[in-house]
Amino acid sequence: MAPAWPYPTIAPEMQRAGDPQKGYGALINNGYVSCGLPWSLYSQFFSPAPANLQLPGRTGHNQTLPYYETAFTTSSGVEVVAPNCLLCHAAQLNNQLIIGLGAHNQDFTTDQSQYIDAAGALINDPNDKAEWQKFAQRMDAIGPYTITATRGVNPADNLAAVLFAHRDQQTLAWSETPLIDLPPKVVVPVDVPPWWRMSRKAAMFYDAAGRGDHARIMMTASTLCTDSVAEAQAIDSYFNDIRAYIYSLTPPAYPYPIDSQLAARGKVVFDNNCSQCHGTYGSNSVYPNEVIPIEAVGTDSELVVGATQFADRFVHWFNGSFYGQTAHLDPQPGLIAPPLDGIWATAPYLHNGSVPTLAALLDSSQRPQYWTRNFDDTTAYDSTAVGWKFTPLAHGQSAEPIAANRPLIYDTTQSGYSNQGHTFADPLSKDDRTALLEYLKTL
Repeated sequence: MAPAWPYPTIAPEMQRAGDPQKGYGALINNGYVSCGLPWSLYSQFFSPAPANLQLPGRTGHNQTLPYYETAFTTSSGVEVVAPNCLLCHAAQLNNQLIIGLGAHNQDFTTDQSQYIDAAGALINDPNDKAEWQKFAQRMDAIGPYTITATRGVNPADNLAAVLFAHRDQQTLAWSETPLIDLPPKVVVPVDVPPWWRMSRKAAMFYDAAGRGDHARIMMTASTLCTDSVAEAQAIDSYFNDIRAYIYSLTPPAYPYPIDSQLAARGKVVFDNNCSQCHGTYGSNSVYPNEVIPIEAVGTDSELVVGATQFADRFVHWFNGSFYGQTAHLDPQPGLIAPPLDGIWATAPYLHNGSVPTLAALLDSSQRPQYWTRNFDDTTAYDSTAVGWKFTPLAHGQSAEPIAANRPLIYDTTQSGYSNQGHTFADPLSKDDRTALLEYLKTL
């Protein structure tokens, strides 16, 4: 029998003060992922990004790079290009770039390290070669452990586990041989939540693991290349500003017409059925930071059982490292009910992105077992069902005869990809679900 409400809550903790304006500049210009491809190589193959993929406020070569890449000069004096946080935390919707929106169309279904390895043959300068070798070494280490079964989901939790395993807990020095057992190669997928909800959350991550200093947790993206505590301290010195910028973000407004009378009725349905877990909205909003036991929510449990960075050995590594001095991982046997600000923009739904629309989330009988969508069309939005237009399929990935199409299929029968659970709205009448859906557009 599932535990009864009320459920445990996570108490907020004090965050370091920061300057959002400085944080934006650091986010888009600083080299916190401190290794990458030498500019001398990168510039041979890549042209300036289209204007709609560039960001204001960038300096130097960053002015012409796409939003998800950053050029900077390493301590060895070599200019390199590396991915930045926006690779996973920005996306286009209706052809508009939205910083803080989870990257809903990224493709992690192949091992990209093979292309980086091949590029090394084109480098002659010894300093450039050394920087390439460092980046290639790290990408080779994570490549086999970050391959997702389908496009659109993210391997971030497995990525963190691999990087922790290759680092000395006290010095952060890189070890070519893992120092603790690596995670399974089968990725537990996650859908990247939006940044604009962070200002309301006491704990980061779906399992409420991230506590304490959020800036210190956010900067662990730097573990790809940061090889000493001194380097980590330098990055930490400005990541409180990046956290402040993230906290300053607000969700985009729903861009289509809303039936205000129907939405008002839906608010009553929401307050009576959803607010005890997801909070209230408006001028006197309250968010409870409530952890729902996995038995109660009933969604896919693979993330909660600790198969990724939330396994005991990785939690122990983080909590005993430089990062754990002001922050700590404390995963729970459940999922934190997120605030729903801007929920209309955050399709697909559930923590693994298994449900393409809000209409299907509110009525589990509408959820497709197998489905696909046009990942490259950011205008393929369904304003009626609230989410992505999708095509239901009669078969999963294993029965797909065209190999190239398999990663485009969301197959809910695969481990970690189930669309089960969160059936709380199923008992509502059809009219109440319709009204609730209209209200959710206003958040």
